[in-house]
Amino acid sequence: MWEKELDTVRLAAQEAGDIINSLYGRVDVIKKKGDIDLVTEADLQAESKIVEVITRAFPQDSLVTEEAGHYDHHSKRIWLIDPLDGTTNFTHAFPFFGISIALEIEKRVVVGAVYDPLRDEYFCAAEGTGAFLNGNRIKVSTIGKLEDSLLATGFPYEVYNDAHELTKRFEKMLTLTQGVRRPGSAALDLCYVAAGRVDGYWEERLFPWDTAAGSIIVKEAGGQVTDYTGKTYTPYSRTILATNGLIHAEMMEALKI
Repeated sequence: MWEKELDTVRLAAQEAGDIINSLYGRVDVIKKKGDIDLVTEADLQAESKIVEVITRAFPQDSLVTEEAGHYDHHSKRIWLIDPLDGTTNFTHAFPFFGISIALEIEKRVVVGAVYDPLRDEYFCAAEGTGAFLNGNRIKVSTIGKLEDSLLATGFPYEVYNDAHELTKRFEKMLTLTQGVRRPGSAALDLCYVAAGRVDGYWEERLFPWDTAAGSIIVKEAGGQVTDYTGKTYTPYSRTILATNGLIHAEMMEALKI
């Protein structure tokens, strides 16, 4: 049912990935949206390419992108696009960043793709079809206890102004698990949950384009995605908790402060 959409996002992600790889290690910051919120030439060029590919295939669809904003065609089909999730990593040549593209229809994410261009790892999912990495089906882990788990998290750009609750949750998770990683790309963190590389992930104050694609990939891989309180997740939720499902209740409890 979603064949054309999946073909389109794959092409868009791969062409944007070629641009990002060509600029890796030699790009300058164009501007700062905040103290630690950066924009580079790679963000802008990759976003332009993604918009071009999707608009050519679906000219009536609306798009919401991280850098340019809204391309509003008054459509119920909305593409949520982050051309470079992990820009700070990219500017420092730290090799963990990705491209995130999702299709939302009436607040429901139905297609998602995340591409790690350096590792050539392409994660994708469509509603009801399962989740895949480079064409191979992926599943969440089978770790059943928080104490046996490895988690991932991230911090919002305004962390300097409001670190108390963030660090309190982080400290709790450190003491309850085998470890916590903070790689720096929400989109890839979610894909790592889907692939069973980490067992759970939490973060807050993200934007729709950060998590939309990764959320459906986790769900289609058999995982669970909610907000911190267990409410149904949407790309507009202010918090996100994604797990293999088995440790979800424990993580929700641990996130309470």
